[in-house]
Amino acid sequence: MSSTGISAVGDAAAEARLRRWRMVLGGDGDGTGCVLSGRDVGMDAALSALYGAGAAPKRGGERSGGLGGSAPNVARWLGDIRTYFPSSVVQVMQRDAIERLGLSTLLLEPEMLEAVEPDVHLVGTLLSLNKVMPETTRETARAVVRKVVEQLEKRLASRTRATLTGALDRSARTGRPRHADIDWDRTIRANLKNYLPEYKTVVPERLVGYGRAAQAVKKEVVLCIDQSGSMAASVVYASVFGAVLASMRSIATRLVVFDTAVVDLTDQLDDPVDVLFGTQLGGGTDINRALAYCQSKITRPADTVVVLISDLYEGGIRNEMLGRVAAMKASGVEFVTLLALSDEGAPAYDREHAAALAALGAPAFACTPDLFPEVMAAALEKRPLPAP
Repeated sequence: MSSTGISAVGDAAAEARLRRWRMVLGGDGDGTGCVLSGRDVGMDAALSALYGAGAAPKRGGERSGGLGGSAPNVARWLGDIRTYFPSSVVQVMQRDAIERLGLSTLLLEPEMLEAVEPDVHLVGTLLSLNKVMPETTRETARAVVRKVVEQLEKRLASRTRATLTGALDRSARTGRPRHADIDWDRTIRANLKNYLPEYKTVVPERLVGYGRAAQAVKKEVVLCIDQSGSMAASVVYASVFGAVLASMRSIATRLVVFDTAVVDLTDQLDDPVDVLFGTQLGGGTDINRALAYCQSKITRPADTVVVLISDLYEGGIRNEMLGRVAAMKASGVEFVTLLALSDEGAPAYDREHAAALAALGAPAFACTPDLFPEVMAAALEKRPLPAP
């Protein structure tokens, strides 16, 4: 390449850097000397409406910004950001708009809901508005929620069923397995006494194999979900997983949500959208009361997995809560504590309660939706959990 060509490439790279800095700085981009044109002008306007100086909340709770707080302006802005940015960025900007500019009330209008990009966080916001939502908006809101639920089921259902079916098959041992069903690890350990040093081999007098899970119920799973406001994403994912588990004949699934009251939504598990609209995000937290209810429903402790999904900020009786966990584990229940079931990383949680549960043999950790099938498989097989 000639020196002229190299210079042109360098100038283009420098210009691109200045352009990016101008978009980051917003306003007049003082110091960059870069003037935007074409598509960049529209992108800059969309960003400024949300993140510009005039978009910050004012004192006294009043808010203002480039969106003007009106439905037509917001609808136009939602259309603009979907034009300029990829879906993942649009979802972040929508969430920021709801939090920074107080746009939750506008989501009660059907026209607004039709304009937004559906995602898990939007579903959480709609569920928090469920009780004040007018009938004219409710069907549109259900359609938005259903779209997100169907996307999540498409992503998670097949892998979950395959992983848990394998775990159920392996949990049913047989002494006369077919060759393809031999559990070689357990077979070798069971026959170590038959080791022949001269041949450096083990003679397998007794074979241990994986059984094939029958259609009858093999395991029972209780999902106990904290529905306080901070757990919105976890409630969405847990409802989807609950529906997937309920579709498996060999697992009897119960889904319980709680704040200071306890609601059993098991009879709605065939439709996770009904489950979600049966929740009420917000309010206090009484984990002890929820666990007392779940404990009362356990009939086969040795074949039961209880999954508590909560940030563990307990408003009930702490010692009773821990006592219930200890009692369930002593009876043979596999107890799993998830601080969150979402893609958002480590949440805020009560570290003292988490440490107390860990001391009881029930370590608490955050779990992504993609890891959840592996966690459940380990719990069903009574092996160490793949905690991150």
